[in-house]
Formats: sequence, structure tokens, C-alpha cells
Amino acid sequence: MSDAATCYTFEGALETAISMEEEGFRNYLRALKAVQNKGAKEILRENALDELNHKYQLEKALVEGQVSSGDEMLREIPSMNLDYVLKQQDLGPESGVREALAYAIHLEKGAVDFYGRVADGCTGAPMAVLFARLKAEESLHLQRLEDLYEQHFMTEN
Repeated sequence: MSDAATCYTFEGALETAISMEEEGFRNYLRALKAVQNKGAKEILRENALDELNHKYQLEKALVEGQVSSGDEMLREIPSMNLDYVLKQQDLGPESGVREALAYAIHLEKGAVDFYGRVADGCTGAPMAVLFARLKAEESLHLQRLEDLYEQHFMTEN
């Protein structure tokens, strides 16, 4: 998706977001099939289901011709930037919760960055709001994963 600096029509914006969510789901699904650790599987399963939910909401908006105007969060949540300190790697049968969280953190950070670039490319256009909302939602998922990682693996001395 190298055209992230381009602004889209309503349908194009939704199709792009749907593709992004599908790609995220497939990444989680591949990782889920690779790991054996029960805790790691649970983390990956929850995140895969989140991606499916996002995809469903976007597909629904595509069918209805509009994005819901509920109380969705429109502000990005700051990140601890754990993606800079955690190694990005594929998961295997021996991977545990720590590795699954690091994997998920990198996937969510990629989504935050992607939606941010597209929102910036659409500055001033109606689609900027959609992509800003998607960026904010992904940043919330990223924060939850980072908080979980911090809680379990970054204990204070």
C-alpha cells in the first residue's frame, strides 16, 4: 500500500481500510497457527477478532454508504514506543506471551502509522476524519498491548 500519501474517494478510503484490516487479520491468523503457548494464542486470538470487527464495521459502512457517527474516539492515544525496543520477529511453536505481545505491538504500530500517513494525505478532505478515527482506534489497541507488556515484563526493581 505505497499510495498512503494519496487521498481517496469514500469508497476508495473504505476499501483501503478494509484491505489493511484484512492484512492485519491474516498476520494474526498465521501467528496464531504458529504458536503453541496458550497465553500467546489468547493474545493473538483477541487481536485477530479485533481486526475482524474493524473490517466488519468498515464493510458495513461501505454497504450503507456512510460511516457511523457514534461516540467514536477521534484522538490518538500516545504510545510508549515499545516497538523501538522490542525486536520484530516471526512467531514459532516455542514463542510465548512476551513474543506474542511484541509481535502484536509491531502490527498495531504499523496500522497506526499507515492510517496516520493516509489521514495526513487527506488533510482538509472528509476522508481525513475516517482515517484519523482509524488511527485513534489502532492507537488505543497499541496502548492496551503496551500496558499489558509493561505490566508483565517490565517490572520495577
